[in-house]
Amino acid sequence: MRFWIVALCALFTLSGCAGERVWATDEEVSKAAYHFDGPTRLTLYTMINNRTGNGAHTSLMINGNQRVIWDPAGSFKHETIPERNDVLYGITPPVADVYTRYHARKTYHVKIQTLDVSPEMAQRAIALAQNYGAVPAAQCAKSTSEIMAQLFPGKITPGWYPKKLAEQFARIPGVKERTLHEYDDDDNSKVLAEWDPNKWKNTAY
Repeated sequence: MRFWIVALCALFTLSGCAGERVWATDEEVSKAAYHFDGPTRLTLYTMINNRTGNGAHTSLMINGNQRVIWDPAGSFKHETIPERNDVLYGITPPVADVYTRYHARKTYHVKIQTLDVSPEMAQRAIALAQNYGAVPAAQCAKSTSEIMAQLFPGKITPGWYPKKLAEQFARIPGVKERTLHEYDDDDNSKVLAEWDPNKWKNTAY
């Protein structure tokens, strides 16, 4: 029970959102739409507490006919990045870069797992995320695992814990993994405040 309470507190602290319905306009979404010139791919992010080792947040970047991030109950918000119910649009390389660095700081690191998939699976993943709806706080892993269980039946079991989802995903053939450690102050709001959306970085995101 104590672990469950700690896990919930970590999720509330990191996400800072409680099922808020956000709906960008068609014009905003259409204007921001970005297709990444790379393989159709799923990228699972797992944010892990450096002190306890517990998972604190889960999200999923999907590259299909456009690239989006499913960020359930997430706190990543910027006026240049349209959102519809936890789906972020316009995920250019600098947006992907700042999204990842926003979550990595002295108290958390980010596990990044990638899997190249068929265009059909990528499009299904986007559709599932778009149709899921706004996610309440502390349900990031639950919602993401429910989506991924439909993509990988028998391999992903829905659940509440980010690290368990990452462990299941790691067992799927072809998944590659790396981690991002940064040591910025725990106030990650400065990452977005200082971010220039017009400044491209040399990155493989």
